[in-house]
Amino acid sequence: MSADAELVRRCLRGDAIAMRELVAQFESDVFGLCVKLLRHRHDAEDVAQEVFFRVFRSLASWDSTRPLRPWIFTIAVNRCRTWMGKRKAMPEPADYLADFPDREPPEPPGELTLAIREVVAALRDDFREVFVMFHETGSSYEEIAVAVGRPVGTVKTWLHRARAAVLLQLRERGLVAPAEPAKPPG
Repeated sequence: MSADAELVRRCLRGDAIAMRELVAQFESDVFGLCVKLLRHRHDAEDVAQEVFFRVFRSLASWDSTRPLRPWIFTIAVNRCRTWMGKRKAMPEPADYLADFPDREPPEPPGELTLAIREVVAALRDDFREVFVMFHETGSSYEEIAVAVGRPVGTVKTWLHRARAAVLLQLRERGLVAPAEPAKPPG
């Protein structure tokens, strides 16, 4: 029995320690994915909590012959999609409310980092999902395919198109040098 299957079995028996272990094992990845997809820390906190609520509610339906991480990411991506759909009808939160005086502000990101964040945030949702999952969470093509419910070939195509769009935008902003024309062989 795999370690994931054993952990799930313990959770299904109501083992509180196992439940904490499962959350501890996946919480940073789930939260990181939610932050990248939702682009709001407080929304990501709410959604990540909902993800684990759904994970525990649905654990009995997890197929133990498959990896647990992509299954959890599928729930996270779906919860983010639902949240984004609801958020379109809600007013934008005031970002300044997220600042806490007892925390030291992080080092300001550089111009290129800010531009990349902005460009990625502007990608269409499906491109942004695969881009973030591949580059930010280190998910494999197969894990992403499971999470977004698309074939691996589609994931690869979307990732290629997302990268091309990001690169084009960075070039248009003068942050990345234009591509050099291909030289003929010889």
